[in-house]
Amino acid sequence: MTISYKWLSQYLPETLSPETLSQILTSVGLEVESMQKNEKIKGSLQGLKIGEVLSVAPHPDADKLKLTTVDIGEEQPLQIVCGAPNVAQNQTVVVAPIGTTIYPKGGEPITMKKAKIRGVESYGMICAEDEIGLGESHSGIIVISEQLKPGMMVSDYYDLGEADYVYEIGLTPNRMDSMSHIGVAKDVCAFLSNIHHQLISSKLPEVEMPIVNNREQFQIEISNSALCARYIGVCIENIKVSESPEWLKTKLQSIGLKPINNIVDITNFVLHEWGQPLHAFDRNKISGNKIIVGTAKEGEFIV
Repeated sequence: MTISYKWLSQYLPETLSPETLSQILTSVGLEVESMQKNEKIKGSLQGLKIGEVLSVAPHPDADKLKLTTVDIGEEQPLQIVCGAPNVAQNQTVVVAPIGTTIYPKGGEPITMKKAKIRGVESYGMICAEDEIGLGESHSGIIVISEQLKPGMMVSDYYDLGEADYVYEIGLTPNRMDSMSHIGVAKDVCAFLSNIHHQLISSKLPEVEMPIVNNREQFQIEISNSALCARYIGVCIENIKVSESPEWLKTKLQSIGLKPINNIVDITNFVLHEWGQPLHAFDRNKISGNKIIVGTAKEGEFIV
């Protein structure tokens, strides 16, 4: 089982070093087989700055290039030649100024230098995901939807300033209660309670969610309660499937999971936070507004 030090620490009442936490886990029966420093992105986005595109004009000597000016919080905006098809005025972007080293996916590190591209000087680069190791996309530059202050460090926005540590725990089959970050946090708090001779509680997240009784609109039928005693569902309406927010993607990536979209990702997050398996269904694709829980029948085909 993989546990993130930073994720786990959010549920603990006091700050423990990665090494101390590793010793505690092993002492309570959650044997740490390995502890590795996990720098989510090589270089941790150091030196990259948030920029605002002030202007975009055609390159005088290249049809596919654009001549941009970008505010990165300095006295003068930077002139940057950009070949991305999606660059536009007023965008919030990621900029690698001169002197910054970037770590492209699958490539060698590159240190930004003053360049002359088709006769025009360029003082940095507006970055795509794959050029800084943040993702795989090279279809265009990163466009941040939020309005951020030019000059802000990109590492602060993506919360990558400190490297994480990842524990590989050899969990025995009888310890399903600890097969999650909150489950592990409770064990650590039990240890701390014994040390301090007082009850030490974990810092569990509080969630408020209005529940509407929709039993008449949607049903769950358990055909064999001896094999499945309980199955719970809730209908959530007005959902837009989209890319997950950065905090969610960061959590999943810290334990080696690849973000897919906000719906898939939140089910994986809850699984590794609470140990509760979840699955999201598209209600429009469930016939009869009913989920039937049972064993397979001979010759049965399921799409």
